[in-house]
This record gives sequence, structure tokens and C-alpha cells, in this order.
Amino acid sequence: MTSPQRPAPATDEIMEIERALTRVAHLLTRARQHDRVVAASGIAVDRAAVPLLRLLAENGGPMRPSEIAARLVVEAPHVTRQVQRLERAGYVDRVPDPDDRRAQRVRLSDKGRDAVECIRAVGRAWMDDALTEWSPDELRQLARLVHRMVDDFVAHSEKTTPGSLGDPPAAP
Repeated sequence: MTSPQRPAPATDEIMEIERALTRVAHLLTRARQHDRVVAASGIAVDRAAVPLLRLLAENGGPMRPSEIAARLVVEAPHVTRQVQRLERAGYVDRVPDPDDRRAQRVRLSDKGRDAVECIRAVGRAWMDDALTEWSPDELRQLARLVHRMVDDFVAHSEKTTPGSLGDPPAAP
């Protein structure tokens, strides 16, 4: 039996970036932060619903539940439960899939669009308060670099296989 290959040691810069991203992810996704957003926005949804609502808003059109699950990297039953809750609350609607009469797609309702905008506005205000000491040039540079990083992460994710730890996929 062969032992798993360990990736090459990370540079100090990569370790610091990973550490900072972990801290930011924790701050932005913890329950207490969600509770503040819900209280400030008046939108009573659970934490798991927010990424689904945001995804539908960013997509700009109805999506199949399976596509939502794939994009959020969650299991399909999780999406089904969230969609049912959001539909009961009036945040989403189901519409026929034009490509398959047996299937349905999920779209934001007007109430859902308003909810996403309220949640985003609260998040932007929180971020604006947190970064109040940053100059406009620093904020532009940060936005540019974060977008570049995310684009590179997405591109890299699409060309690597699960468990490869960054190694390129094997040739077919």
C-alpha cells in the first residue's frame, strides 16, 4: 500500500493568505454575524438560505435545484429543503423548465429580490464601517486583487480533481 503524497510545503505568504481567508470566512459565516444581518435587515431566513438566495440573484434567471446544489457544493436534498422553506416564505417560486416539461426551476420572487438586496445592503454597510480607515485607492486595489484571486481559484478548481491537492488531473 502506498502512502498519500504530501503537497510541497507552502510559502510563508501562502500560509498567511490561507490564515487570513479562514479568519474572514469565519467572521462572515458565523451565527452571530448572521443574526446581526437578520436583525438589521428584517429578513428572517436561516444561514443556509442566504447563499441560495444570493446565487439566484447573481444568476439572473431560474435554476434547476441540481444546478443550485452543484454551484453551492451541497447535496441536492439540502437544496430541496431550503427551496421548500423559501417558497413557503414567499422568497422563491418554482417555474416550469423550458428544456424538460417534467422538471422545474427555481427563481427569486419579487419578495426574494428585495430580501437579497436588503441582506446585501446590510453587509455592505458593515463592510464600509469596518474599512472606514481605508483610502478609495486601497479599496479599489483590494477589490481588484480579491476578484483576481477568486477568478484564479475558480479556474484552478475547474482544472483539478477532488483529492488532487492542487495537482493537475491525470491525462486521459
